[in-house]
Amino acid sequence: MLYTPIKFRNLEIKNRWVMSPMCMYSCENGLANDFHLLHYGSRAQGGTGLIIVEATGVVPEGRITSKCMGIWNDEQAQQLKKIVDIVHSQSESKIGIQLAHAGRKASTWNGKQTSMEEDGWETVAPSPIPYLESERVPHELSAEEIKDLVENFKTAAQRSLDAGFDLIEIHAAHGYLIHQFLSPLSNVRTDEYGGSFENRCRFLLEIVDAVNELLDENHPLFVRISGTEYATKGWNIKDSVALAKILKEKGVDLIDVSSGGNIHGAKISLFDGYQVPLAAAVKKDAEIATGAVGLIKTAKQAEEILQNEQADLIFVAREILRNPYLPVRGSFKNNDNCFFPHQYERARP
Repeated sequence: MLYTPIKFRNLEIKNRWVMSPMCMYSCENGLANDFHLLHYGSRAQGGTGLIIVEATGVVPEGRITSKCMGIWNDEQAQQLKKIVDIVHSQSESKIGIQLAHAGRKASTWNGKQTSMEEDGWETVAPSPIPYLESERVPHELSAEEIKDLVENFKTAAQRSLDAGFDLIEIHAAHGYLIHQFLSPLSNVRTDEYGGSFENRCRFLLEIVDAVNELLDENHPLFVRISGTEYATKGWNIKDSVALAKILKEKGVDLIDVSSGGNIHGAKISLFDGYQVPLAAAVKKDAEIATGAVGLIKTAKQAEEILQNEQADLIFVAREILRNPYLPVRGSFKNNDNCFFPHQYERARP
């Protein structure tokens, strides 16, 4: 199954390997550069079925750090188009982009909030609750400001399509802004965006509706969520399944299931494939395609996840940083069909 094509809408992905979106902290003014061309291009040459570009801010203050990617202006989109064109021209890979807003976890560097005197900026959130008690209290978004952000996501999605990206992923995980709305621990609003489960999901669902207005049958929509935030009375797997059912009805094609990130100090037991059960639960109970992520290191492990029907795509992060040719090398053992640059054929076993 690992080297079997899969379709989302009309988009065919040649295998089930996905390069998970990972921040590289290497931009100036949100602009991609030569590093990113090499970084993403090498994974395309390595046979990865789908590459998803790192969390990309829809507004300047939505970046995690001042070195993060952005797509709030046309110059940034043009730089990203160069990456898209390289991937499409030199491989069989498809390429998506993860649209994001960091919310109260923005304006940081090396895990610490950047002060206003050090080029930091005011952060925003659903409620005036900082991630760490020592950090600045974030600005509580008004209903009008929330509507503006929905439009920012839509505008960013249009720029992404104009740049040639094959699909869009919305980042609703890891304690960033959309996740902050979802969780009752970070969202204590009393208006239509807070309180009930339905109200806390409203911001994400409005973004999904807005972005889907732009997408056609050739451009799927993924959403990354945290399956649980490992906190008492916080967002949990039952909430994730309930949300996934709604997202399926709204035309979302796959749920990329990660975990954690919203509650500082949450205790997480790490082991190979530690988040796979979360993806499996969403897939089974919401009856929607899922992506598994989290310390997946080998083709054998990935194949077992697929064979056990725990997920439909395998998102790989650290391992594909260590080994850009992970997918093609994994194909050698059973002589599976995987893209390999014809210039390198003499190296095929």
